[in-house]
Amino acid sequence: MNYNTNNKLVLFGAGKIGRSFIGQLFSRGGYEVVFIDIDKNIIDELNIRNNYNVIIKSEKDEILNIKNVRGVLSSDVSKVADEIATASILAVSVGANVMAKIAPVVAKGLLLRYDATKDNPLDIILAENLRDAAPFFRKKILPFLPADYPFNKLVGLIETSIGKMVPIMMEKDIEIDILQVFAEPYNNLILDKEAFKNSIPQIAGLSPKENIKAWVDRKLFIHNLGHATAAYLGYIYNPNFNYLYEVLEIPDIRNAVRNTMLQAATILCAKYPDDFTMETLVVHIDNLLFRFQNRALGDTVFRVGCDLMRKLSTMDRLAGAIHLAKKLNLPYDRILYSWVCGCFFRATDENGKLFMSDVEFITIAEKGVKEVLEKIGGFSEQVDQDLFEYAESVEKDVFLLKSGLTER
Repeated sequence: MNYNTNNKLVLFGAGKIGRSFIGQLFSRGGYEVVFIDIDKNIIDELNIRNNYNVIIKSEKDEILNIKNVRGVLSSDVSKVADEIATASILAVSVGANVMAKIAPVVAKGLLLRYDATKDNPLDIILAENLRDAAPFFRKKILPFLPADYPFNKLVGLIETSIGKMVPIMMEKDIEIDILQVFAEPYNNLILDKEAFKNSIPQIAGLSPKENIKAWVDRKLFIHNLGHATAAYLGYIYNPNFNYLYEVLEIPDIRNAVRNTMLQAATILCAKYPDDFTMETLVVHIDNLLFRFQNRALGDTVFRVGCDLMRKLSTMDRLAGAIHLAKKLNLPYDRILYSWVCGCFFRATDENGKLFMSDVEFITIAEKGVKEVLEKIGGFSEQVDQDLFEYAESVEKDVFLLKSGLTER
């Protein structure tokens, strides 16, 4: 492939999504990809090799060699700012908590760019599974820019829907090659067509949409919701399940997951009637269930279900769908059932350790589902009495099921 040296993507985050998805798409689309990351070992290795492998996990593994890449340590603020000033496009794949930390250096790069030329817009792809990512990141950057900086003219904040599944890399796989990353074949990046200040890059895999909020919610309330439901129901059924495909091989669980996703689809259709039909969402759900059962991907129940403080929180996949259903006066009982099962989730990683913040979650959950509904789910017993009563009845059922006092 012939690379155009004028095309440069600066990408914050050399993690799994950064390398397997965003970096891969742009490198194969003819861009030089400059990774910005805190991990010195990864950055050093990128600069030694200038390439890495993405292993596509399916019936037969496929190796994609991603070329024309290099790295810069995020601590080298001056160099990072210089890279931003000369970038064709910027991307961020670091997680919501880190977005605030990179805002100062992004602002510094924008100012360098502005000093060099007053009319050189920069589009920033926000490769985050985060609702309202654009106003969130804008709010983090603006304090570091002068009041007269023409942000609306020069900065495009491009929200995305990240549907690619990338499993946790086992220690043995990292030891073999620190840069290799596993991923599923899916390779479609949905992004906000309306937010670009420059022309949308003409590379394979980009799928611009006019109403990005609908597609972000589809990812959250269908894909993420279905994933979490499978993990939580599967863990209740058998805490020894390791892989997600094991869970979905149980017909009753697979049907329950599908029905929960269908309930969420009804909510989405009511919220976005101009963007989705039930027919198209049913096709999407069945495709997702097929992808969830990819044995070669080796996706674990732990990865899919952990981080309960976030995944059971007010606006996330399950509670967020319930809140939306309540606004639309639609059923949410299946989704609430999954949410309550999540309160009992205690899966551990390959070393037998809980996800760090799950330790804090368990201390709350031990006080009962009411405590979690109020402190994490954002519900009020005064307002949501019926919801609380149903959740507490599910809590009793799940407790008896886990205790072996009722049949599955």
